[in-house]
Amino acid sequence: MYGPTLNGDRVRLEPPSDELAGLYRGWFADMEVNLYTLRFPPSLKTATGWIEEAEASNTHVLWMITVDGRTIGTAQVDTINWHHRRADIAMVIGEKREWGKDYGTEAVRLITRFAFEELNLEKLIGEAIVDNVGSVRAMEKAGYRQWGLARRHFYQDGHWSDMWFGEALRDEWIPHASTP
Repeated sequence: MYGPTLNGDRVRLEPPSDELAGLYRGWFADMEVNLYTLRFPPSLKTATGWIEEAEASNTHVLWMITVDGRTIGTAQVDTINWHHRRADIAMVIGEKREWGKDYGTEAVRLITRFAFEELNLEKLIGEAIVDNVGSVRAMEKAGYRQWGLARRHFYQDGHWSDMWFGEALRDEWIPHASTP
């Protein structure tokens, strides 16, 4: 399903528009963006199909991340297990010029609040390749705590990389958490 519009201080999460498939294709064709996503660049048809599948899903919620009306990435709550009230989160800032501006942290806070308050979930799990310092930091600043580390989990860019796993529990989560 597409998520409703969520407004943050600088970031707005919006339901996907027709432009997203083309943007998605372009982002993942960029090796620097794609280095940490572990995906192959999709065709326009594949990207469109993925977005359409998200719209019809009852276990995924998808948003575009926008700043000042420009789409800079995507955020999602996915693999929702309604019985156990848990899900995974994912976020990508595809526009490299927007990296390092804390937009990812704000997007993670918004989707986490939505998942706990609107979807009534109990636990959210995020993961990132440890070399992707920005994603790990965004989740930590948004209140996620590390619960695991999978060593030598992925081979990419000529070396092995570890995978960081973090979680947020509803009763422990602080909406404006920040780690120094």
